[in-house]
Formats: sequence, C-alpha cells, structure tokens
Amino acid sequence: MNIFKDIAELMEAGVITNETAERIKHYYESKHQPSTNRLFIVFGVLGAILVGLGIILVIAHNWDELSRTTKTFFAFLPLLSGQIFCGFTLLKKPESIAWRESTSAFLFFAVGASISLVSQVYNLPGDISSFLLTWMLLCLPLVYVMRSSMVAILYLIGITAYAQTNNWSYPPSESYLYWLLLLLLLPHYYFLCKKKPGSNFIPFLNWLIPLSILIALGTLVKTTENIVIVTYFSLFGLFYLIGETAFFRRQKLRNNGYKVLGITGTVILLLALSFDWFWEDLRAQEFPFNEIAKTLGFWVMVIISLSALVLLFLQQKNKKLTEIKPLSIMFILFIIIFIIGLRSSIPVILINLCVLILGILTIRDGAKQDHLGILNFGILIITALVTCRFFDENLSFVIRGILFLLVGIGFFAVNYWMLKKRKTNE
Repeated sequence: MNIFKDIAELMEAGVITNETAERIKHYYESKHQPSTNRLFIVFGVLGAILVGLGIILVIAHNWDELSRTTKTFFAFLPLLSGQIFCGFTLLKKPESIAWRESTSAFLFFAVGASISLVSQVYNLPGDISSFLLTWMLLCLPLVYVMRSSMVAILYLIGITAYAQTNNWSYPPSESYLYWLLLLLLLPHYYFLCKKKPGSNFIPFLNWLIPLSILIALGTLVKTTENIVIVTYFSLFGLFYLIGETAFFRRQKLRNNGYKVLGITGTVILLLALSFDWFWEDLRAQEFPFNEIAKTLGFWVMVIISLSALVLLFLQQKNKKLTEIKPLSIMFILFIIIFIIGLRSSIPVILINLCVLILGILTIRDGAKQDHLGILNFGILIITALVTCRFFDENLSFVIRGILFLLVGIGFFAVNYWMLKKRKTNE
C-alpha cells in the first residue's frame, strides 16, 4: 500500500517516531483485513432459522398421529442437529462468522422448541416466565462458546420478554433475575466493542441494551409513583453520558442508541412536564420521605442518579464550565426542580425555561459546528414547546398565533443565515 511508503518517508524525515509509525501500520492493517460478506451472514442466519421452523412445522402437521416415543425423538432431533452443526463449526470453521452465527441461531431456536415439545408430550407444568428463563439460561453459554453476537441479540430479547412476563403476571414481581441475566451478557458486549469495534452487530446491541433496560426498569419502580419520573430522567441522562464517551462518539449517530434515546427521552419528558397538571398532582399528594426511602424504587433512583453524576464528573473534570453540554446536566437540574415542585408552583415555569434555553443552546451549537441537523433540532425543540403552549388553556389564541409566527420566521431566518454563511465560506 502507498500509505506504508509514506510512513517510511515520514520516519526518515523525523516527522513521526517509530512507535507512531507502528501504530499507524497496525491501524491500516487491521482496517483492511478481509471481512465476511454481510449478506452472507444475514442469509446464513435467516436460512438456519427458516430451516428450523420448517422442520417444526412438518413435524407439527402429523404430531397427533405419532406415539409418545416418536414425539420424544422428534422433540430432541432439532436440538441434536443443532449441537452437531455447532460442533462441526467449532472444529472445521471456527473463524467463519457466517457459520458460527447461523449454526448458533439454529441451536438457539432448537433449544426453545425442544423444551416446549417435551413439556407438551409429558404434560409438564409451568408458565411462560419459567419457560423463557430456562431457555435463556441454557442458551447463554452459546454466546461465549460460539462467540455468537446473533445469539446475544436473541438472548437480550428473551430476557426482556422474561422481565415483562413477570410484570404482567398476577401478582406482578420485580424480575430481579433479569438484571443478573443482563450482567452475564455484558462481558461479551464489552469484548466485542474492544476487539471488534467495526462489527455489524454492535449497532444492534447499542440500541437493544438501553431499550431493554428502559423496558425492564418499570418492574422495579412501579410502586414509587412520586419519584419514578426522577428515575427515568436520571436514566436518560445516564444514557446520554454513555453515548458521549469516547467509543460511542466515534459511532455514527444512528448507531449510537444511548445518545439518541438519552436526547429523545429527556426532551419528551421535559415537554410533558411543561404542563402544570403534573406539578398540581405532585403538590396535592403527600410525600412521606421516611416511607419512600425504604422502598426499592427510591434506591434504584439513587443508584442511577449517582451513576450518572459520577460519569458526568469523569467526563467534565478536565474541561471548562463553558464546555459542559446542557443535556449532560439536565437530570441534576430536574432533581432540584422536582424538590422545589413538592411545595411550589414555580417548577412549571422553570421547566419551560429549561426547554427554551436547551433549544437556543442547541441552535447555537449547530451554528458553531456549521451543522444544519443540530441547528434544526434546536428549532424543533422550540417548535415543540410552542406547540405544547398552543394546547395550554391559560394562553389566548392571539398569543399562541404570535408564538407560532415568531418560530416560523425564526426557522426560515436561521436556515437562510446558515446557508448564506456556507456560500460565503466557499
């Protein structure tokens, strides 16, 4: 490659050191290593899943006419076939991503099919929650033995469904095991990000992990209605801060689920709380702190808030105050506003100011970076705030109309100014 000749020339000229040259060579060598065709992996996984489902459907067609022994044989046949395929892959095709992912996906569904078929043949008692838990525990080793990210994705979906089935049962339970099951998956996610940052599966996990946590969190905080909003605010703040770490900043925005969910969730909550109904209900309710402090939901809120605070400190300790992004500290501001809202009606004004300032600062940030997307997102925040005020009964139609008019004029003016600035620079 020509880059290696350039590196040698730069070394001779003393522009770069030997250590820097080796790092550059290592980067380009790893970047240009032959990779498996993405379509081949996708079609391999889909093919394995369809073959497995096809076998199950063929067997199901004649299921009632089979003897118990025959049924048992067919119940274990997909499981045995999947293990044979995975064994062949480990022995003959250990470095083939397509083989590993497709055979692992087949075995994953074979395990679920075998459990359900055996339970049906022998009339074993159980519910959907215990079935999902058994299935996920049996398939977790596949993630590490087969180094399968596809199974990791399916496993993540499975444990999320397990958490929700416990929440929907009567009486509902907290699904503590979900958090342990999630922790058992995180080493694979960490090493995948560390060793294979360009993997096709990382964007999916970047979205599914925060979504799974967001869904499962409701099973822990449903009994603490007063502070549940603080918990979710801190969670979105934590997601945003994770999305702002060095590794995730290098990802495209569409692949950074933490940052997108953090921004979207924070803005939606701010807009929802810009109405006075929430604060009126909050002031009308009693807030027995001694009793709330004994609940699980309170300590979940404390842990999430402290985690976000620690991450914020680590990210900002070497930066100036002017470099702090408003979304990074929004969860702290909301905790303060929430405490004020227990006794005062001022928070509804403070929340509206927060949204307005957030929109203005986002517009300024977009102008600094010469980024129309960021700039228009700031305008969209202000537009959403004005739209919320349109449905506010305390404002007259004249004021609402003027607000919409001002935002519309501002939208065209700012975009025109940005485009004119770009042409001038060109």
